[in-house]
Amino acid sequence: MAVSGPNSNYSVANIETIVKGTDVVVRVFTLEPGNRIPWHYHSESLDHYFVLEGNVSIETRGAEPDVSLNVGDRYKIEPGIAHTVANTSTATSRFLLVQGVGQYDWLKA
Repeated sequence: MAVSGPNSNYSVANIETIVKGTDVVVRVFTLEPGNRIPWHYHSESLDHYFVLEGNVSIETRGAEPDVSLNVGDRYKIEPGIAHTVANTSTATSRFLLVQGVGQYDWLKA
């Protein structure tokens, strides 16, 4: 699935929107091996990652350590922290992403 917008332009296997409100967005992302969400940040909303299947790697530019998350792991990224999310494994990965509370934006880093 290609994602495009004013600042985003990338492809992942699938994105399923669960809830979309004025200050909260909840989606399930499916990443095939090698899929990567490019470097970006959000000015107001927090990212809450919950790994449902496989492995998800998150790199940040800032004080946060880079992490490799497995099924059942949870991770939070504060507003303003540039990050990239990838499936660096050889199997499909899926994660639930809860973004909020605050106006959602996707700013290229």
